[in-house]
Amino acid sequence: MWDLLLRGGRVVDPACGRDATADIAVRGGRIAEVAADLPAERAARVVDVRGKLVLPGLVDAHTHVLHGSTYWGVDPEPIAWRTGVTTWIDAGSAGAYGLEGLRRSVVEPAPFRVKALVNVSGIGLVGRTGEHHVLENLDVDAATAVAARHGDLVCGVKARMDSHTVGTHGLEPLRRAVALARRLERPLMVHIGYGPPDLADIAPLLTEGDVVTHCATGVATDLLVNGRASDTLLRLRDSGVLFDLGHGSGAFDFDVLEAELAAGLVPIVSTDLHIRSVYGPAFDLPTVMGKALAAGMDLTDVVAAVTHRPAHTFGLPAGTLRAGEAADIAVFDAEEGRFPVVDVHGGTREAPLRLTNTATYADGRLLTPRAAEPPPDWVPLSEAQQSAEEHRQEQVRSAVRRLDRPEDFDEPFPRPAATDRT
Repeated sequence: MWDLLLRGGRVVDPACGRDATADIAVRGGRIAEVAADLPAERAARVVDVRGKLVLPGLVDAHTHVLHGSTYWGVDPEPIAWRTGVTTWIDAGSAGAYGLEGLRRSVVEPAPFRVKALVNVSGIGLVGRTGEHHVLENLDVDAATAVAARHGDLVCGVKARMDSHTVGTHGLEPLRRAVALARRLERPLMVHIGYGPPDLADIAPLLTEGDVVTHCATGVATDLLVNGRASDTLLRLRDSGVLFDLGHGSGAFDFDVLEAELAAGLVPIVSTDLHIRSVYGPAFDLPTVMGKALAAGMDLTDVVAAVTHRPAHTFGLPAGTLRAGEAADIAVFDAEEGRFPVVDVHGGTREAPLRLTNTATYADGRLLTPRAAEPPPDWVPLSEAQQSAEEHRQEQVRSAVRRLDRPEDFDEPFPRPAATDRT
């Protein structure tokens, strides 16, 4: 007997080469079978998903979910259920001093998978920036020992390499991050932005399997030369270094991504979701997927970039609907049309598809709605963002309906007889 049967959706699973109408059977939190016309009588619950797009649970390779104790942290639970993201990779919110807190406060309570890239700086992202200013906090021996104790949680190493973060220390924080990643035998994700150091400075320290995030940022000076992918970028690609979109609140430029795609450089698609990007312009992973489509990626490539490709990069058992794997499933309405989307500099394009999540299953369990907390005091919102947030809160409030008619209740309690009263 299957626990759940999703019937008749368009199943797109690039890891298996599948793009066809099919049913998905779930038993014991695992994918039991994917095939056309599976018998409904074998399932305890049947859900009709005809006309919908059914994907593996999405893998967001760049998020910041250590909320309540870091500058950037956002609570993933009010977001996961409505976006299809069932695997969240926290990209360096916690260093050696904060990994245990991340585990206790976020990972263990979450009804979905949360993994972490350990920050080479022990203090992690407690503040807005500057975690590399004091080199004593970049203790590779301590980070190695702590990360080893959390080996099931840590899937990589993170270092932010821009002028604001490194201060006067140049490449030394990166050298320590490289040493940590090699000891742990995990990939290194390197944030680029305002140099120095620039990409050309960073490139010699990276190797196959490492990841450059914010690869389509408009502020790094040497991603493009004369509107084309730079030689440094192409050499990194050819050496096996990978690229991550990491949209965030300031790191996505359509012109840069389009030039990279023209050069055959197809990134992992991620949000860099944090407390200052969740209100826009990133919003969530389906929104960023729409922007990747608008830049010229096709649907199969975009789905691969948010499922099995990031899962493979960080060695995670996720991103596919193959029988025997965890039943992480994302169901979407996929509306065709011409939908305006925007980058962080005001550049606009039109997405050919708008994805609206209608159900998210983690280990075969439907994630249920949960309202988000208001933004913290240090997050600046524009008038439009503030208005949207107030509208969201009002919608949550107005969703509570009063039921005050007798026919609203199946079995009204009978009035007791006079002799029953005391």
